[in-house]
Amino acid sequence: MVLPKLPSIRSKREIGTSLSEINVTPFVDVMLVLLIIFMVTTPMMQSGMAVSLPQAETDTAPADPGLKLTVTADKFIHLDEGTGTLSIININLLENRLRSYYQNRTKKVVYINADESVPYGFVVSIMDMAKKIGVETVGLGTAPIEDKTKNR
Repeated sequence: MVLPKLPSIRSKREIGTSLSEINVTPFVDVMLVLLIIFMVTTPMMQSGMAVSLPQAETDTAPADPGLKLTVTADKFIHLDEGTGTLSIININLLENRLRSYYQNRTKKVVYINADESVPYGFVVSIMDMAKKIGVETVGLGTAPIEDKTKNR
C-alpha cells in the first residue's frame, strides 16, 4: 500500500505566501546617485555673467545690503535684488524699476558692477538715474590687481 505524499512545510511556504516587504535598496541607490548629480551640477549653474571688472588696489566688498546692477560688455543691465534671480532690464526702464524698488525702503544703496569695456558715460547715466530717485550710496565694483610677483 502506497501512502499519499503529504505536502511538506517547505512546499507550502513556496506556494501560499507572497513577499510583503518592499526592497528599498535600489531606491536608496537611485537617490544617492541623484544627490551626487545635483551636488556636482549646482555650482555650475551659479556661474553668473562674464563681466571683466576694472582692476584696483583697494577692496570693494559691499558693506551694506543693496541692489546690485551688473552691466555686461554689450550694455545689458542685469538686476539682482538679492533674491537669487537676475532680471535683464533696459536702460530706458531702469529709472522706473529703481523707483518702485526703493519706494518703501529707508536705506537706499546700489552697487554697480560694470565691464571695463563699457563706456564711462553709460555708467554715469546709470549713476545719475540712481541719484535722481534718492539713492544715497552708489558703489562701483572692481577686481583686485593680479600681482605677478606672487606667482614666482
